Amino acid sequence: MRSKTLSTGYKMPMLGLGTVNFGEGKTYPALRAALTAGYRHIDCAMMYDNEAEIGQAIADAMKEEGIKRSELFITSKLWNSFHKPEDVRGALEKTLADLQLDYLDLYLMHWPVALKTGVKKPTSSEDYFSLEDVPLMDTWRALEECFDDGLANTIGVSNFSTQKLEDLIMEARVVPAVNQVELHPFLQQNDLRSYCLHNNIALTAYSPLGRGVPADLTDAQKQDVVLAHPVIEEIAEKHDATTSQVVLKWAIQNGVIVVPKSGNPERLAQNLAALVCDLDEHDMSRIAHLDKNHRFIPGDEYFLSGSPYTWESLWDEPRPE
Repeated sequence: MRSKTLSTGYKMPMLGLGTVNFGEGKTYPALRAALTAGYRHIDCAMMYDNEAEIGQAIADAMKEEGIKRSELFITSKLWNSFHKPEDVRGALEKTLADLQLDYLDLYLMHWPVALKTGVKKPTSSEDYFSLEDVPLMDTWRALEECFDDGLANTIGVSNFSTQKLEDLIMEARVVPAVNQVELHPFLQQNDLRSYCLHNNIALTAYSPLGRGVPADLTDAQKQDVVLAHPVIEEIAEKHDATTSQVVLKWAIQNGVIVVPKSGNPERLAQNLAALVCDLDEHDMSRIAHLDKNHRFIPGDEYFLSGSPYTWESLWDEPRPE
């Protein structure tokens, strides 16, 4: 499988499996189907509450299908309520225990947001630590220690803007090797992509397909759905490909790693086949014109009244009116 060499020297497959919200009882079969289909890059997170199921699926696949640990690239993420430096290692060790692994290939700070212990989703200003109580840099230094001790081969961040990366890099001993962000044709993150390229930081796209396609869309509504947009549909027809394959290959040809989620064996195979679909310069140009800075996951829960975080402090682009 095509891969990108990270700043740490490790190779990260350009296409992986996202694992958020499979639903009760669906995570294990989805992982087994993906591993059987040839997926070797699995994107996990403590917040998804399914790492134990993922770990069992990986363990069983290694035993029954002869998959070696060295063939796998496993990512997980530090949740926001474990940002206190003394909590970071314990969170990573819990993830390793659930995944039945000795080390992660990549460990990311999930958001540049510090929540109080036990909080999954903030509901009031009391759920946040102040920026002074838990500085981002202190959390990062704890991640650096986990990296030093071999608990993660590579460390990185997620949902970091250009400014957040700049601030971190100025003080970091270990520069983040990866930044995982929302990225798709409606949110192309051109400035962030350029910054990461210049600083040898790989970009991973979550929600690379945007949102799903609702039934009975009108022509006007298709303009707001990535996989149903007329331009994407026309390019897919031209290449005898699916719209998902077109969107995934657009990102990959831009040097962006993608982690689409699916538990459907047919779709899993289709997404893998995006690696062999090639878009021409005209296709890429047409998709480039679809950018409209639209976030499907804007992080609104972090902008509650009294929160130390604002749209302007979290994202690069202006807040939509």
